[in-house]
Amino acid sequence: MIEIRGLSHRFGGEVFAVQNIDISIAAGEFVSIVGPSGCGKTTVLNIVAGLLPTEQGEVAINGTPPRAGRHDVAYMLARDSLFPWCTALTNTEFGAEIRAEPAESRRRKALALLEAVGLKGFEDKLPKALSHGMRQRVALARTFCLDSQILLMDEPFGALDAQTKLQLEDVLLQLWASMRRTVIFITHDLAEAVVLSDRVLVMSARPGRVVADISIPLKRPRSVSDLQRDPHYHELYAEVWEKLEEGMTGMNTRSISLA
Repeated sequence: MIEIRGLSHRFGGEVFAVQNIDISIAAGEFVSIVGPSGCGKTTVLNIVAGLLPTEQGEVAINGTPPRAGRHDVAYMLARDSLFPWCTALTNTEFGAEIRAEPAESRRRKALALLEAVGLKGFEDKLPKALSHGMRQRVALARTFCLDSQILLMDEPFGALDAQTKLQLEDVLLQLWASMRRTVIFITHDLAEAVVLSDRVLVMSARPGRVVADISIPLKRPRSVSDLQRDPHYHELYAEVWEKLEEGMTGMNTRSISLA
């Protein structure tokens, strides 16, 4: 579904953001990318989305070069980016409307998705009447309402409190299990990466390189709370931590406790 070979990208012609990135993602696979701040995680996502040019290397989405606006790719940002004058329902169906999906079918999907994310009864509320976590639930519903095969998610739960984040991780697991989209998920939360993913890619400090590709063979369906009691989950978490530390050796952080 997604093939990246020898990808390198500079900003301003001087600063390497990423260098010699190789990533292959199969259809229906959930892959998280973790790494230190500034290592180029979002740069990779933006190139796949067609928002940045492919300067060096090759990128193919379903066998074709990336480009902005393609219907088989949806992008969910860290902020909810809801229109303040639109209700939860009209925000949810907005992307499908832009893509000219018939009103009846997009409204039916949007209502079902709002119920799935726990917002039944809030369909007619404006964003100002919703908590931050509720707004991010709307953004999640909007992303799935697009029916795109590929979902690019850039730290979508990063600004949420711990309890809300755990709840939305469970919601995402349920939506993904029912619709089986191909996902690239950017996060700084290693626990989140292990809970959600089929694989976790670990990037080094800038210039970002993939230093580890860790399979997460935890059984599905998964529950965030149940996994906290699973020794295998903690072993995988420790493995991701170890590879992240190795990739950070160039950042002069070895003296900082990572416990």
